[in-house]
Amino acid sequence: MNCPCGTGRPEDACCGPVLAGRPAPTAEALMRSRYTAFVHGDTAHLMASWHPSTRPRRLRLEPGSTWTGLEIVDRAGGSMFDRDGVVEFRAHRVDGVLHERSRFVREEGHWFYVDGDVRS
Repeated sequence: MNCPCGTGRPEDACCGPVLAGRPAPTAEALMRSRYTAFVHGDTAHLMASWHPSTRPRRLRLEPGSTWTGLEIVDRAGGSMFDRDGVVEFRAHRVDGVLHERSRFVREEGHWFYVDGDVRS
């Protein structure tokens, strides 16, 4: 089955290893794994990949959300040689689109989502 993140690759060769705990090689790879976690309702991955300085105590996903696609709009930094990065994306749902410019940091070889600015 192809990965929900839109790469066209099988999930077990795409976001699957990151969802299973392997460090994401880039900020974009982490962003894609987080989208896939939203599709699957995997709050454990969402919390683990959120930087401790901005991570909420609890995360409740909207029940019944149906995600339909991910579009990467822009990226800056975020390579395996960077300490920070930005990924701008549009996450499509049946009831609308979430457009966000997200910030990521890499610490001790692990990428973390820090926060994001929602765009309209």
